[in-house]
Amino acid sequence: MRVLILSCNTGEGHNSCGKALLEEFQANQIPCEMDDAFRFISPWISHMISFGFVRIYRYMPGLFRFGYRYSEEHPGVFKTDSGIYKILTAGADRLHRFISENGYDAIICTHVFSALIVSEILRRHSLSARTYFVATDYTCSPSCGQSTLDTYFIPDASIAGEFVSCGIPEEKLVASGIPIRRAFFQTIPQAAAKESCGLPPESRHLMVMCGSMGCGPIRTLVRQIAESLPENSHVSVICGTNQRLRKHLDRDHAQTPRVHIYSYVNDIPRMMDSADLYLTKPGGISVTEAAHKHLPMLFVDAVAGCEAYNMRFFIERGTAVTAATTEELAAKAISLMGDEAALNQMQQRFSYPDHSPAAEIAAHVIRAGSAIPIPKERVSCTLAQ
Repeated sequence: MRVLILSCNTGEGHNSCGKALLEEFQANQIPCEMDDAFRFISPWISHMISFGFVRIYRYMPGLFRFGYRYSEEHPGVFKTDSGIYKILTAGADRLHRFISENGYDAIICTHVFSALIVSEILRRHSLSARTYFVATDYTCSPSCGQSTLDTYFIPDASIAGEFVSCGIPEEKLVASGIPIRRAFFQTIPQAAAKESCGLPPESRHLMVMCGSMGCGPIRTLVRQIAESLPENSHVSVICGTNQRLRKHLDRDHAQTPRVHIYSYVNDIPRMMDSADLYLTKPGGISVTEAAHKHLPMLFVDAVAGCEAYNMRFFIERGTAVTAATTEELAAKAISLMGDEAALNQMQQRFSYPDHSPAAEIAAHVIRAGSAIPIPKERVSCTLAQ
């Protein structure tokens, strides 16, 4: 058996999901590769899409919000005869040749656009490989209903109705959860994690990270939090690829010893183990990682779109809160940091199982590829959880 994971060059979340799956297949000694679906249009197109996405996401979130809302209200924008669909699926024939030449038995799409490309392959050609989609947000993306894959792994049984409403047959749904890396299932005691991060073990720790691109009003928020930061509290800000933000924050807080500024942090699981509260935008992967760590969250509504549904999912369960303005968010962060009872209550409301969604998805794909029948009750039981 040989597996191909297809992501898209639009942010790191879909790639992180793919890497978690890659880790599981490799652990099971299944040959598996991961690739960017857009490069089959052309490497230049892939680069430009990535560049444009980062700029819009980081500096023009209102445009992203408008585009997402428009696609929700006009589902025909992704139909097979639309201009956008034809552009997105322009690499279908090249990808089909690549799949055929390399003998892949299973194709896993971690982005809805790669799912559309594979669906177009299925329209044009015969394909013996089984096809899968893994949703990375707590909603059904507007274009998902235009795809025609074999199986759809979704984050939670409670949102199965959204996928059915979009046109995905219920029998194709498996409520597996969102794949995250194995490291997020290994826990360090909080005091030890704080010490390993150079923090006093008895201190309160606020972790701030808004995606790999460092978007949202982070500079303003950190300044407002720092102005009222209690003596026993520390703030760690992770800027990701946003070097401009890193430089601004370094300058702003050069004389603020309890505000720690980072670009990339390789050991995010350890940082989460050390944190008492996580200030973040509600990206599907990062909030799932925090949820498996039972880490209370404070959401910045930086981008909206699909992230608005992620935010609603966790707020409704009492594991996260938000506020309308940066001043209110900063005040909420300070308040929660000093309220151990409220933080404990939020932690206790997490109901995530200890199993790994990536391992469950890999096992499902391996069973299907080995021609071992998956009982019908497996799907119904999963959706009923």
